[in-house]
Amino acid sequence: MDLGLTSKRALVLSSSRGLGLSVAQAIAAEGADVVMTGRDGDKLKSEVDAINAQGAGTAYGIVADLSDPATPKTLVAQSREKLGGIDILVNNTGGPPPGAMYQADVDVVRKQYEVMVLRVMELAGLVIPEMRERQWGRVLTIASSGVIQPIPNLGLSNAIRASLVGWSKSMANELSGEGLTFNMLLPGRIETDRLKQLDAANAERTGRDVAAVSEAAKADIPAGRYGRTDEFGSVGAFLVSERASYISGSQIRCDGGAIRSV
Repeated sequence: MDLGLTSKRALVLSSSRGLGLSVAQAIAAEGADVVMTGRDGDKLKSEVDAINAQGAGTAYGIVADLSDPATPKTLVAQSREKLGGIDILVNNTGGPPPGAMYQADVDVVRKQYEVMVLRVMELAGLVIPEMRERQWGRVLTIASSGVIQPIPNLGLSNAIRASLVGWSKSMANELSGEGLTFNMLLPGRIETDRLKQLDAANAERTGRDVAAVSEAAKADIPAGRYGRTDEFGSVGAFLVSERASYISGSQIRCDGGAIRSV
């Protein structure tokens, strides 16, 4: 199926590795041009070069740190210079440190909220006007299954990411009639460096080895395994495509059935 992404222009945040990278790869494979961001310039260049070697969409890399308040305006301006415009925005931010919610430090909460929520809102506000002018745009926000079913020992992530649910749905209510869609993609346990870190932290917290933690987690997933990044990326590419034009205001799960609610 042709997703209709040829020559579309996408800005994918935090895409030098993990979930963001998987979506950038999938979008570019469908013919879209992509600006990828990350803090590690060498890693970013390596992934950009790998995508460009495939010969489909063109990838560009911009080193960017979302903890810097100046980043949104600078990043959007640089992306427009490279792409000529932005049709697709994929919001993706790193997760906060694990831990119990009642033990969260207020300063850490404030800093994480600024990066994970306020930067996302500001970036969207900067690109939406041109999407409205074209009567076409896609804003996809990568969050976590924890916004539906809170994840133990990830209290800060559960709380902060949940605020984006109301934001994304409100934007969909306001702008879906103008050819824009706003959706959230909720990963379960996908095999990334972040997941390895969380399994290691869980092992240390519970006094088990990492392999035991991993096997127990897989046993609790109906699919019986962790997800692959390419599986996640494919869902992301579809949601920002022409073919997903009637999906807006939704929270799409990519979790192997792990969320127990209907």
